[in-house]
Amino acid sequence: MSLPTPRRLLELACQSLLRDEALAMSAVEMLPAEIFPPLFMAAFAGKHDKILKMMVQSWPFPCLPLGALMKDQQPHQETFQAVLDGLDALLAQEVRPRRWKLQVLNLQKDAHQEFWTVWSGTRAAACSLMETETTQSVGKRQKVESSRAGSKPPLAPVEVFIDLSLKEGAPDESLSYLIKKVSQGRGLLHLCCKKLKIFAVSMQNINILKMVQLDSVQDLEVNCTWKPSTLKKFVPQLSQMGNLRRFLLSHILTSSHTTPAQEQQCVRQLTSQFLSLHHLQELCLDALSFLEGRLHQVLRCLQTPLEALSITNCSLSENDFAHLCQNLNVSQLKGLSFSGLNLTNMSSGPLQLLIERASATLQDLDLDECGIMDPEITDILPALSLCSELTTFSFCENPISMSVLEELLRHTIGLSKLNHVLYAAPIESYEELTGTLHLGRLAQVHTTLRQLLQDLGRPDMVWFSASPCPHCGDRTFYDPNPILCPCYMSI
Repeated sequence: MSLPTPRRLLELACQSLLRDEALAMSAVEMLPAEIFPPLFMAAFAGKHDKILKMMVQSWPFPCLPLGALMKDQQPHQETFQAVLDGLDALLAQEVRPRRWKLQVLNLQKDAHQEFWTVWSGTRAAACSLMETETTQSVGKRQKVESSRAGSKPPLAPVEVFIDLSLKEGAPDESLSYLIKKVSQGRGLLHLCCKKLKIFAVSMQNINILKMVQLDSVQDLEVNCTWKPSTLKKFVPQLSQMGNLRRFLLSHILTSSHTTPAQEQQCVRQLTSQFLSLHHLQELCLDALSFLEGRLHQVLRCLQTPLEALSITNCSLSENDFAHLCQNLNVSQLKGLSFSGLNLTNMSSGPLQLLIERASATLQDLDLDECGIMDPEITDILPALSLCSELTTFSFCENPISMSVLEELLRHTIGLSKLNHVLYAAPIESYEELTGTLHLGRLAQVHTTLRQLLQDLGRPDMVWFSASPCPHCGDRTFYDPNPILCPCYMSI
């Protein structure tokens, strides 16, 4: 019979302190740094709100990654509020506790996930992490500490990092309480947001944005209906996001009452703000009703070369596409997606030129559902064979033949970094009368391609076929056996 693993001395000390709340609160200032994280975890799990409030005021590290702890535990609202109350009480003090180091309260659930695990382990690992956290100190705090000896340094603000998702209706209770604390924080509590999603450009959400340190936003997604009046109030907020790295505009629809002149003005107001985005690396434009005939307005306002461009499920004119392919700065372009962009009636020349110009850096290329056929694929093959950095290529749901598919394989076999190709099942794989996918023929296609890869010395290159189910639209994958949608499974 095996004996249960004895609890660590540190765990026993934490449990002992939590059983005597008065002792724990009086001892916080004297506790060694090593006991703070495990004690905080135990207090958080046990909802010891008073102890949490005291511990925040004496937190001995630059960062308190509360979000990572909340990811695995669902605290009562009172517990979350206790942490904010402790922070608020700390900021109200003219003289901070002697061991105070807190500069960042991180509420992001995917940030610093290793913090609590490491601090539950050995002292050596904990000390190593403490050094890492110290190097991430806020610049303002460093300036305070390096101020002239003998002078009274100004109180440095505490930054609260959170990922925001602004929707219709009132924010949830936790966000409402946080906004309240920020508004009452006398400028000493800065609300920062690296990832921001906007599903409604309402006045309530505009007011929330006014409380955010907008230069902290690095990833922005906007997916909502436009109203000229509210968009006019949102545009100045966008211009302040000078550190934006990724910008997604998706399903942006103008209201039914918007006139063409107002729509044009909205587009002009929005795209002109790109002039302020000096660090933009990834631009994603998805299902935009206003883009056709106006793509040049977007591109001419880009200040830096993009690393990734995605224009999907949009309508573009041939002039739009030609302008894109000729004038886009591709000196750093790594990702390119035109999924759902209808290129059927367009010349393949601009696309061939764009791929050729980006061939030195391009890593990911997505041409799914573009309506391109044998002639277009054949035209771009020479340019595609130049893409020495290409790692993934996807062109599902395009009607091509088996002979062109084999030709594509031969042109790309020399691309040593190309590991994954997601291809459309060739037209020979479908029933002639019903147009449904014949799994036996698809299996033969896959076997032929695998044998070609083997013969050409690239058995490591993975080719997946993916075709939509005619009943539900889900894709059927094949590598080497079919991964079927429920419709096929029920037959």
